[in-house]
Amino acid sequence: MWTRGAPTALLLLCAALSTAVIASDIREIFYSQIRELLNTPPFIQKKTSPKPTEVINWGINLEDELGQVTGVSVNKNGQPVVIHRGRRSLDSSSQFFNASNNYIGKDGPIHENTIVTLDPLDGKIVQSWGKDLFYMPHGITIDHHNNTWVTDIAMHQVLKFPYKNHDRPTLRLGELFTPGDSERRFCKPTSVAIALDGHIFVADGYCNSRIMKFNHEGALVRIFPQNGEFPSLLIPHSITLLHHLGQLCVADREHMRVVCFDAGLCPNPSSRRTLPFIINQPDMGRMFGIASNGDLVYAVSGPTFSLIPAQGFTIDLKAELIVEHWKPSSDEFTNPHDMAISPLGDALYVTEIGPNRVWKFNIEGGTTANRRRCPDS
Repeated sequence: MWTRGAPTALLLLCAALSTAVIASDIREIFYSQIRELLNTPPFIQKKTSPKPTEVINWGINLEDELGQVTGVSVNKNGQPVVIHRGRRSLDSSSQFFNASNNYIGKDGPIHENTIVTLDPLDGKIVQSWGKDLFYMPHGITIDHHNNTWVTDIAMHQVLKFPYKNHDRPTLRLGELFTPGDSERRFCKPTSVAIALDGHIFVADGYCNSRIMKFNHEGALVRIFPQNGEFPSLLIPHSITLLHHLGQLCVADREHMRVVCFDAGLCPNPSSRRTLPFIINQPDMGRMFGIASNGDLVYAVSGPTFSLIPAQGFTIDLKAELIVEHWKPSSDEFTNPHDMAISPLGDALYVTEIGPNRVWKFNIEGGTTANRRRCPDS
């Protein structure tokens, strides 16, 4: 027998069932559209971002030829150029610096060729130079004119050597053997990046944890960060420029992250992102090396904790996401220190100190987007 409320309840039940069916149909339509979207560009491109693949047995004899390989860059001919310390070795037990960061080594400059050009096909040594020029070299950068820039943490200087003339530097930044935090002094600078318009970016590195931007003549333009700006840095170990995006990205080592700033290279504010941003996640570890290729940033971590392996990361800068993890296939990274990418974006090199070695990775479908200027330039 029906009660007074039964018809109303039945109508409500039917309405609910109809709503559920409609909701189910809508849900299926929604997810089918999402599936279709994920199978069309640009999502396919992001899911298949170029992954570095190790070139097995490349440069296998270099460990006997090189000291601590602290830096790597690639010249216009696609040849990797590394800087090493010869028989001189810096570790936690070394007594090269006093409490004020002054260099107190007594052996003079390194009496070996410290800058070595390698054959990109097999890793064999093609050329070497740099004898009696450096005390504790750290970073190396080959700019778009094939000039060589070196940071030396003992000299507290950045030195520029012109192409095919390596006898003496044509530009010095910083005061020789004089650490400091003024506009004219560095304290153990780590890395250099050179913009297409000639601006010089220096990671002033171990003591001051700042990035300094100079014009092509060496006059200071600005400091990152400054006046309490966010985010702060803690040992900016390596830097890279993405000219077409107007971004300077930093391997912020002890904060275990990548930080990107507006480099001030794009004059039109509408064509650039002006606020800094951070990319990090729990497994990134201490970030040592960084390089850019188009809209992608490659970074490598070094020793951190036992549960966090040293590994490589591919970051989509526009999406602000880590899209790939990578490492060698034949062995494990032990102590990565720096990295660089070829001008064509088809090869990536990673150096280690202890063991002293250079890895080569191939990247499918290279791009020269990181050589482009701003959209409005």
